[in-house]
Amino acid sequence: MEHRSDVVVIGSGMAGLSAACLLAKEGKQVTLLEQNWLPGGCSSSYPRKGYIFESGATTLVGLDSHMPLRWLLDELGIDITPVKLDPPMQVHLPGGKTLTRYQDLDKWIEEAERVFGREGQREFWEYCYEISQLVWKTSLQQRAFPPSSFKDLLHAAAHFRPSQLGFALKAFYSTGDLLRKFNLRHNPEFVSFVNEQLLITAQNYVEEVNELFGATALCYTNYGNYYMPGGLLNLVQPMVDYLESHGGRVVLRAPVTEIHPNGKGYWVHTDYRGEQTKYHGEKVLSTIPVNNTLELFEDEKVKTRMKSRLMESPQLNSAFQLGLVFKRTRRFECLHHQIHLDQPLPFTHSHSIFLSLSHPDDHERCGPDEVVASISTHAPDPSSHLIEDKEAVVEAIIGTLEQKGFLKREDIIYQHASTPGSWEKWTKRAFGFVGGYPQYMHIKPWQMIDARLDHRGAYLAGDSTYPGQGIPGATLSGIIAFQKMKLDGI
Repeated sequence: MEHRSDVVVIGSGMAGLSAACLLAKEGKQVTLLEQNWLPGGCSSSYPRKGYIFESGATTLVGLDSHMPLRWLLDELGIDITPVKLDPPMQVHLPGGKTLTRYQDLDKWIEEAERVFGREGQREFWEYCYEISQLVWKTSLQQRAFPPSSFKDLLHAAAHFRPSQLGFALKAFYSTGDLLRKFNLRHNPEFVSFVNEQLLITAQNYVEEVNELFGATALCYTNYGNYYMPGGLLNLVQPMVDYLESHGGRVVLRAPVTEIHPNGKGYWVHTDYRGEQTKYHGEKVLSTIPVNNTLELFEDEKVKTRMKSRLMESPQLNSAFQLGLVFKRTRRFECLHHQIHLDQPLPFTHSHSIFLSLSHPDDHERCGPDEVVASISTHAPDPSSHLIEDKEAVVEAIIGTLEQKGFLKREDIIYQHASTPGSWEKWTKRAFGFVGGYPQYMHIKPWQMIDARLDHRGAYLAGDSTYPGQGIPGATLSGIIAFQKMKLDGI
């Protein structure tokens, strides 16, 4: 079977949906292909045993003004009804200290001073917040970044603002340099806290994350954090509905096997249970990881050129994930928790776990007397570090949650766990990596992977391109890919 459209989009995560909806708004015929049976990629939900679990992301960020998701939903006229979280998160440190990550900046600084001491905290956090505001405002002003054509440069010049002048220089300094600037690098408890917080949002540590990304990543709790009742699929589905109502087509269970350039466009081949289908587009946008994209792309010149840009398993993180349902015995002050561990977990060797709880008023995901918990922890270099005893990791996590007072073992109703291998098999993502390409100091923002793959009609977006990570980053990458298609005359 063969189908034709203006653009074929591969992957229905936030990057793919963002670009697809914007293209449809412009009147383009869009076909969106998704290998899974539900849309949303790593920002979705799935049912199991009568409960709803998140597939990857659990925190909804990006709805403040000057942020990509807010801009996108306003542009499309899509209305969602998430629940704002106050406070966004608690962090449990070794030794029993707990600090609350308040959204209000002054309140958060007072909390940081209480736990880590007064030295440098106010100056550090006020500076980080100022940088984060600059980053978000600039990201939507400069929607053709990084520039890779003359039209991109014209767009950059037309949207230049004086406040952007200092933007580039900050990419030459690390978050570690920022800590030294405010005399905080000698505070080991604070450095450990910052490292584990950066691992959530930048996939790396203070000496490898540049100041721009580090300051923005550390301040994500100082912006609106939201919970989506029923799971993040309820963020994804309105975008799917928008696309289909504007003439787009969403094809589920359509794993792509080949992207083949031809004279005036691209053939995208899919194969589901032996049923082979070809989709033709004048342009193609891949939002799956660039590692996977190049395996599919039938252009050796592009593969050779991009080979040096790829990150392999030693540079990447996968995740060990645990889903739990347990009896509700109390109302938790906060839904999102990062727990720093006294001892690293077995096999993963990670130093923290992230816990997200279902909202007590959300009865779509579980019963009124139950809690759904999504727990994850990083697993570095997944190809080289196999988890030989899954139950040992599960036992260590449950023991930690019990010790911290989140649950009692006898109250657990249901559980399932997945290793990096399971994640790779389910998502088809290379090495099963999560959270996007990590930040590294030797890669400046303008050196990150551009949306143009071959400069003739193939494009990239998603969490291995600029800027990629998290729902805000993936959404922005889709917006940028759309903008570059427009500049190229889609």
